[in-house]
Order: sequence, then C-alpha cells, then structure tokens
Amino acid sequence: MVLIQSFQQPTGLPEWLAIAGVFVFGALVGSFVNVVIHRVPLGKSIVFPNSHCPRCGVAIKPYDNIPIASWVILGGRCRACREGISFRYPLVELLNAFLWLGVYLYAGFTPILPVFLIFTSVMLALMHIDAEHMILPNAITYPFFIFAIFSRIVIPAISGRLMFPDDNVWPAFELIEYGSVAVSIVLASLGAIAGGGSLWFVGEIWKRLRGVEAMGLGDVKMMFGVGALLGWRLTLLSIFIAAFSGAVIGIAVIAAQKEKNLQRQIPFGVFLGAGAIVSLLFGQRLLEWYLSAF
Repeated sequence: MVLIQSFQQPTGLPEWLAIAGVFVFGALVGSFVNVVIHRVPLGKSIVFPNSHCPRCGVAIKPYDNIPIASWVILGGRCRACREGISFRYPLVELLNAFLWLGVYLYAGFTPILPVFLIFTSVMLALMHIDAEHMILPNAITYPFFIFAIFSRIVIPAISGRLMFPDDNVWPAFELIEYGSVAVSIVLASLGAIAGGGSLWFVGEIWKRLRGVEAMGLGDVKMMFGVGALLGWRLTLLSIFIAAFSGAVIGIAVIAAQKEKNLQRQIPFGVFLGAGAIVSLLFGQRLLEWYLSAF
C-alpha cells in the first residue's frame, strides 16, 4: 500500500490558510452536529424547523448562530428570554473543529479526507447522545454503516488504489489480484465482523453466564460501521482502548459512590467513539510501537 499522504493534491493555498479553513468549516459543521445531538434522540427532524430557543421558541438569528463566538458574545444565554444555553454547544463546535484539523493533518487533501471527516463527526454525535440519553439511535447507526460500505466501494473505484487504514495488512496482499474494490469489500466485511460481531459475541456470552445484558445492540450496530471503515486491526484496537478506559472510569465512578452499585450502567458508546477516533489518528503508530517491543 502507498501511504495516504502520497495522494495529497496541491491546493495552491498557503498551509496556514488551509488549516484555518478546515478549522472554521469544522466548527460550522459542529453546529450541525449539535442539532443532531439535540433532535435525533427526540425523534425530531434535523432540517425543519430552523434553530430556535427551546424555552421561548424565538428563531435564532444568523448573527447569533456563529459557532463558538455567538455563545461567548451572548454570555451563554438566549438573546430574547435570557435562558441559559448549555456549554455543550460551543464545546461540540470546538471539538469538531479540532477533530477535523487532526484528520486533515493525518490524511491531507485526498479522496479519503471527506470520509474520515464525516466519520469523526458521527462519532462525536454518537458519543454525546449516548452520554446524555444512554442510547445509540438507529437513525444514525444504520445510515453510518451504509455510508461505510458505500465509501469502501466508491473510494477504490474512483482512485483505483487502496487508501483505507487496513489496506496494507492481511489479507489485502493475498487478494490484490481480484482488484482494489473487491479487496476493499472483503476488508470492510472483516472489519465489521471484528467490530460488531465481536461485541455481540461477548455480550451474548455474558448474558448467558450472568443473566444480564452486558451492552446494548446500539454498541454493536455502531461498531459494525466503525469496523467497516477502519478494518479489523484498528477496530480491535478501538475496542481495547474503549474497554480499558471504560473500566478505569467505571471503577472510579463506583469508588466515588456512597452505596456501591456494581450493576451501574456506563455509556460504553462514549468510550467506543473515543477509541475509534484515537485509532484512526494514532492507531497505526500505536500498533507499530507495540509490535516493535516484540
């Protein structure tokens, strides 16, 4: 496989301007991610009506809807009724901007860039929804899986090359004679099985042994999409990072309780999403570092 960075196309722009543009556009998309986080769990349309204050119903003016800046200028309150605006809104916009910047620095201006940008925004939305509502909505996980499979077909078809993170590991080289699209589909399938399949298997075993649900099917559906995009190796790394960080946080939460509750539910999708983002941006280096020790 040729590294992703070798496919970068010159933009004719100074690097600082390209970085600034990605950051600003990432913040703008972050504003839309906020709409998804707020409306999807409530079963509302993400298109209509226009953004408005949930308390007084007054439509938000364009000059009050500038990512990050408007929240600061308004002091975190609605201009009309002075109802407080959650800090989550500028936080999501800022996080999405930084994530898009990280993805750009990782992938550059390549055919794969839009795929990874959408990927990180979807992870961010799912993480916040799971944290607030303890659900991973089908309205996001199903389209995300379809998007992942579609990307695995279209990107190699238009570029004629393998550009996903798993395209340089087994069994890519053994299948290369069948063409890049066929290889990409097989790798996406293996990744989906490694992600969603492994979580379902572990959850089923736990349910049979303990008689309780280990995790919801939302986690499984989410990881089908993650696995299809990242491939089996980075997907397993994502699950490991999620399990480790989730265990540490879970132990800390239980230890802080006055009455210990070992059955306390943890929004595992938060950790899976974080693990997936870390694996995308740093996973290959982490694996190389780990394997070099042996």
